[in-house]
Amino acid sequence: MILEGGGSIYNRQAAVQYANLWWNRRNPAFPSFQVDCTNYISQCLLAGGAPMRGAPNREKGWWLQRGNWSFSWSVAHSLRWYLEGSTTGLKGRRVQYAEQLELGDVIFYDFQGDGRIDHSVIVTSIQNGIPYVNAHTSDSINRSYLYEDSTAYTPNMTYFFYHIDDSFA
Repeated sequence: MILEGGGSIYNRQAAVQYANLWWNRRNPAFPSFQVDCTNYISQCLLAGGAPMRGAPNREKGWWLQRGNWSFSWSVAHSLRWYLEGSTTGLKGRRVQYAEQLELGDVIFYDFQGDGRIDHSVIVTSIQNGIPYVNAHTSDSINRSYLYEDSTAYTPNMTYFFYHIDDSFA
């Protein structure tokens, strides 16, 4: 949906539908990476209508264009900082609790608790107030966001919850 003044609305359902369609496959229209989690999340955000900006500078914006892409498109740590610092287009706001998340929101993981983001997932369902997520790299669907069943889980793991803004003005 296009807003007056040229912005648009984040289509959370479209982002989730994309996430469910491609959770265990790679869309040939996009590059594929050995560590593919953030590339997949970026594709989901794009499917939800998030606008790209910043090309061709890989260190600026969030974009994919002609076989090249920004760091924030493909690196979890970079996407986290992009969402938090963006003032136009795709933006996210860090929230304190998983219960504050909605469908299409993003969770980042710092597996070691050292301040460096290691992984990203998208919220695809909420059951009894608990977000369930899809992910790439270790492809998964409808998995509890807690990731306690992950081989990457550690007791030091830190979660970063990001609510994607509803409008891309």
